[in-house]
Amino acid sequence: MGESRTPVETRRYRVAGLSDAEGALRAEHALLSVPGVHRAIVDYDHQQVIVRVAEYVTDDAIAEAVEGAGYTLLLETRPGTRDDEEFNEREAPDDPPEYAPVPEEPDPQPEPVRPPEMPRPREEAQEWDRPDSPNPLPLWRRIWFYASRTVVYGVLFTFVLTLVYRILPVPTTMLILSEGVFEGRAIRKDWVPLERISPNLVRSVIASEDNEFCRHWGFDFKEMEDAWKDSKRGARLRGASTISQQTAKNVFLWPGRSWVRKGLEAYFTLMIEGLWPKRRIMEVYLNVIEWGPGVFGAEAAARKWFGKSAAKLTRLEAARLAAILPSPKRYRANPPGPYVNDRGYTISARASNVDLNGVDRCAKP
Repeated sequence: MGESRTPVETRRYRVAGLSDAEGALRAEHALLSVPGVHRAIVDYDHQQVIVRVAEYVTDDAIAEAVEGAGYTLLLETRPGTRDDEEFNEREAPDDPPEYAPVPEEPDPQPEPVRPPEMPRPREEAQEWDRPDSPNPLPLWRRIWFYASRTVVYGVLFTFVLTLVYRILPVPTTMLILSEGVFEGRAIRKDWVPLERISPNLVRSVIASEDNEFCRHWGFDFKEMEDAWKDSKRGARLRGASTISQQTAKNVFLWPGRSWVRKGLEAYFTLMIEGLWPKRRIMEVYLNVIEWGPGVFGAEAAARKWFGKSAAKLTRLEAARLAAILPSPKRYRANPPGPYVNDRGYTISARASNVDLNGVDRCAKP
């Protein structure tokens, strides 16, 4: 006696609200509980189910089972050969597992370790200095970075410049530029070596401005102390700058009075005392100092005031030139006023002692 078989067919449905594997598993169990349902495949990625059912199973029974799992069934396709073929290709096993298996991922291959690249200082600075840098340095570290490098570069620059001026003539100064450019004054300036300057002028400026020139290292501390004591007693504060300090001020700095300029003057004084011989300091001093309005250097001063070269100055003429140095725009060397005349004789006498005692031995032409 032959066995009768109930015809079966494949149906596809849309399921609203199906979004995860757990929900798909619930819907699958609900479908398989319907009598006449042989197989069920739930695809939550595309929100659809494919079932293999007997012909007598109605859509309402399928919908009721899906609603029991918490979802809504939407009829999409009636039975057809195409669904049968697709179902056969994707047919689930007889005993579907309770939980969908999770495929094992292969162990990731470790990336090759590269040695760290050491950035150059310039690149490193540019990296954290960019506004969009992920790791910017704190403000105080940026200030320290730029300030420290400014100081280092400044010291290197002034060191090189001082070495250059040890050999080459000083082309101009801040005071010369100020009077020539901003005041529009005609400038007289002739650089001459120390050999073409009268020894009388060397002795006169030592006697007048810095009697310890050959003995100190840029600063006359005894003279500073005496000037400070005089000011405390009520006397007018007098200058105590040495020839070295005046040279540093005239060559490297601007005219005026301030603590900043005084500090830089001390720095440049130490610089030239360490890098120049005394003879070079005297030579530069006599060529850059101001001897009158727009008159700079011993050669220009000698020709303006006495109509001769600096090499031919007499002792009294040199003393009168030294007498106007504290205020060259106020006093004149020839014809001298009462102050310059008296001061000239005093300096001339002191210059004789400088010559006799060899105080000018370090700066002789």
